[in-house]
Amino acid sequence: MHHMIFGESHGPVIGVTLSGVPAGLALDLDALQRQLDRRAPGKDSTATPRKESDTAHVVSGLFEGKTTGAPLTILIQNSDQHSSDYDALRYTPRPSHGDYPGFISSKGCQDHRGGGHFSGRLTAPLVAAGAVARQVLAQQGIAVAAHISLIDGTYDAHFETQADLEDAAAKPFPVLDDEAGEKMRALILDAKESGDSVGGAVECAVFGLPVGLGAPDFGKNVEGIFAQHLFAIPAVKALEFGAGTAFGYLRGSEANDPLTVEDGKVTASANNAGGVNGGITNGLPVVFTATFRPTPSIALPQRSVDLRTGEEVELVIKGRHDPCIVPRAVPVVEAAAALAACELLGI
Repeated sequence: MHHMIFGESHGPVIGVTLSGVPAGLALDLDALQRQLDRRAPGKDSTATPRKESDTAHVVSGLFEGKTTGAPLTILIQNSDQHSSDYDALRYTPRPSHGDYPGFISSKGCQDHRGGGHFSGRLTAPLVAAGAVARQVLAQQGIAVAAHISLIDGTYDAHFETQADLEDAAAKPFPVLDDEAGEKMRALILDAKESGDSVGGAVECAVFGLPVGLGAPDFGKNVEGIFAQHLFAIPAVKALEFGAGTAFGYLRGSEANDPLTVEDGKVTASANNAGGVNGGITNGLPVVFTATFRPTPSIALPQRSVDLRTGEEVELVIKGRHDPCIVPRAVPVVEAAAALAACELLGI
């Protein structure tokens, strides 16, 4: 399946078109909507107060409840825009945001309202696409689940089983350790109160992928395919599989995953490699962590440039922004992972 996301943060609609969706899939629209509801803004004090219903409208590729094999298009209406909040940003880009490179690449013609096509608002149609992918994967016994693993220096517990991770993913604040979750919430609210923001990370696992998918070659290796999907999520700045950067502190005797046999099948007693060896799935869960930068849109004064005059100016950003995007990013990461898994499977 291939997907194309379209729309702008303050335009009339945002949406996605998926081509290559298998015909005959009985699409569960309620399940699709539940994924969108997990990401939706305005439902928690740690998130932006922008309120959007994020109701999915399937306008093509579905007939009598089943996919037709034609391109599947899903629309989501925008309804709660405060576009005037962004008037001052038309020629004064936010530091570390897509405003300045977007201005240059579009020759000054980009929609600056709410970040336009660069906005995290565009992760809603990504979640919708991922929800379709999840239903396709479920037919093959493959599942995706994630949790908040880190916010501003506070870590969540590590998951042990698929059920543990799925239980965490179903929570309003998706963590394994609720006590750690309360500390994270306090850190987010403290940053919000001071006009600042915090970053963090999401750990995700794909369960049920068979051995042998992928290849060591460019464009075919598992990590590369997942990276293409995950780095398309705004604010993702780092990605690691399994032990990731911790490998730099380990010896081979500590880092290796000993092979063993269970129920007549070869497996491993550890998963430091994150389910991938030689660019190929090894039958264990594909486990990775995506790290998100702090939200660039903060209320504190910042230095910027007036693109009309070339003069340095002080910028104070108005508008409604997440002090931390990580909690709402959990279903987004799952969606990207589901789409990557479909690509690996040749779906």
